[in-house]
Amino acid sequence: MNIGGLLTRSAKIWPNRPGIVHGERKESYADFNARANRLAQALRHLGIKMRENVALLMYNCPEMLEAMFGCFKAGMGTVPINFRLHPSESAYIINHSQARAVILTPEFNEEVLKIRDQIPKAEHLITVSGARGVLLDYEWLISKASPSWEDAQTEPEDVAWLFYTSGTTGQPKGAMLTHRNLLAMTLTYYADYGSLSPDDAILHAAPLSHGSGLYALPNIAQGANNVIFESKSFDPELVFRRIQEYRITNMFAAPTMVNLLVASEACGKYDNRSMRSIIYGGGPMHVEDLKEAICRLGPCLTQLYGMGETPMTITYLPTKDHFLDEDENQMKRLASAGFARTGVEVRVVDGKDDDLITGQIGEIVVRSDVVMKGYWHNKEATDETLRRGWLHTGDMGYLDDNGYLFLMDRSKDMIISGGENIYPREVEEVIMRHPAVREVAVIGVPDPKWGEAIKAVVALASGKRVTEQELITFCKDHIASYKKPKSIDFIEELPKNNYGKIVKKELRDNYWESRDRKV
Repeated sequence: MNIGGLLTRSAKIWPNRPGIVHGERKESYADFNARANRLAQALRHLGIKMRENVALLMYNCPEMLEAMFGCFKAGMGTVPINFRLHPSESAYIINHSQARAVILTPEFNEEVLKIRDQIPKAEHLITVSGARGVLLDYEWLISKASPSWEDAQTEPEDVAWLFYTSGTTGQPKGAMLTHRNLLAMTLTYYADYGSLSPDDAILHAAPLSHGSGLYALPNIAQGANNVIFESKSFDPELVFRRIQEYRITNMFAAPTMVNLLVASEACGKYDNRSMRSIIYGGGPMHVEDLKEAICRLGPCLTQLYGMGETPMTITYLPTKDHFLDEDENQMKRLASAGFARTGVEVRVVDGKDDDLITGQIGEIVVRSDVVMKGYWHNKEATDETLRRGWLHTGDMGYLDDNGYLFLMDRSKDMIISGGENIYPREVEEVIMRHPAVREVAVIGVPDPKWGEAIKAVVALASGKRVTEQELITFCKDHIASYKKPKSIDFIEELPKNNYGKIVKKELRDNYWESRDRKV
């Protein structure tokens, strides 16, 4: 079982069909497969072996899909890195994953050269453009290899996609997604979202290093066209233009992106009748926003609830449940995360992992072939998260009588802002480095655009002073910009329980009061 075989098969059946479109550049499935084969062979020639890892630090481009499948075909683990991370955070992932090579788009050439001494295990740095010094040229490398390649005989439990998620300890954890996991994810796509064919087209407007890259797999398996957004920022009008131009049928989007599409003056200006499925997830979608999206975008919305440890696959709210009705139960359903995906078991449990009755709030646990193998080189976290054979999500919610899941809160403190996961511990540790700060609590607060915004509540050390903007700038100098607080409140003392632990719920309740959903 090799998930890279999805491309091999499609190239045989539909060699002349469009495989990738990126601006003026077009690759047929035969071309796409040949370039992925060349890369697989080139990586082997560099001495990288099966079951070793290759990191990808890339903006969306054809080479990103080629690199993904080149690694799959060679039996190597793909390590996608969020291009918004701070260089030191990228260095940690490259080192921790023991990546033997890093493939870059040119925007990161200088960044990686600056951290070269921090990533000694990465023996090969390969750039799509601008090679110099230790940087190898991607095109030169694959030009030396043959387009013929026999996909590696991988085992179902071999790691294919090593996805790093933020951690409560401040260090990211690598969720090991196997060839079996990715095949199960692909098959459940067809079971729940419907069939695909070479007449379909997916628009990759969200990062390929996240959900959009994973949803390339079911599209590629059926010979659909992969239209890669050429803008590095989300441009709603360009999205609508590409939908009309290429008759796009499906795409993945964070709720923030959906809201931007709805608010755009271009909404309704272009023909988007080809669009069957805008699959949104990765953050909260408020009911009022969802109602407006249904009105303006039509019957094409589908919600997913998943996480890095279960790629895009826990529950879903299908298109048929996205309609406006006077029925109170139907309107309530729009606030849910839908029901269990095909082949996925979902339970709500108490602190002893015993099932709770309908309507009771507890932790959401999941069991399925899509659940990760575990965390890379982190047995303690693996044992804790996968205890008793169930993935413990850390999310709190309840099931109704019809099996619809309602997300209410998080037992972990994770914030989801604009589809990005942020753990407060990471931000708090940075803020605590500032000499004026005595203690801090970072929480998520409601935000009309991003779903949640990051707020820091700070108590200053005696006799010390620092402004809100100074602290925000301090954070930006040490962590990815999207993780910095959007606002900071200063108070004399943070609320604590009898054990001296900061009570974040008390802080959060001030901002979430009157909201029907606390995430």
